[in-house]
Amino acid sequence: MQPRIPRQSVGEQALGPRADGDAGLTDELAAVVTGARRRAVRDGDRQIDTAHLLHSLLEHDPEVRSVFDDGPEIARLLGYLVQRSIGYGLRWQGSVEDSGAVPVMEDSGAVPVMGESDGFSPLAAAAMDHAGERAAARGTEPARGIDLLACLVADPQARAVEVLDRAGIAADAVLARIEDRASRSRWSNR
Repeated sequence: MQPRIPRQSVGEQALGPRADGDAGLTDELAAVVTGARRRAVRDGDRQIDTAHLLHSLLEHDPEVRSVFDDGPEIARLLGYLVQRSIGYGLRWQGSVEDSGAVPVMEDSGAVPVMGESDGFSPLAAAAMDHAGERAAARGTEPARGIDLLACLVADPQARAVEVLDRAGIAADAVLARIEDRASRSRWSNR
């Protein structure tokens, strides 16, 4: 009898910690990380980058989807994200997503030293960390998808921001929508 859940390929296993072992993640964010990991493996990328996380957030988190206009924005955004493996995203393969804020060292063009242990690009790892900090500052833990989205769009060097730009969506407008929702939520909870 075949197992009902297919086994992971060696590439998937090597791409970072399993979502069920990721301490401090909600079930929703664990699903986002798992989806991003699968997408990175399928795309032949060495690391989960911010575009993988954005794509997975849009697929798994209704609160994140609600930040974007229902029809055209989501359609354009998902269209560009799907194209990354067959079009413009190919130029990202073999490169490390980094804003330059943290030095990234490569070992003879092979696997990057930074981010290697967790399978995230330096920008994606920083976004994950900052999402937790954002939730802690708000007084709620663990981080939610909306926290991660805010951190993904905050760095203009992020691939997620490039995807938004290509879809005609300004990253600062997305961040403003998130902040507006957060402030309305704070007022309604008082």
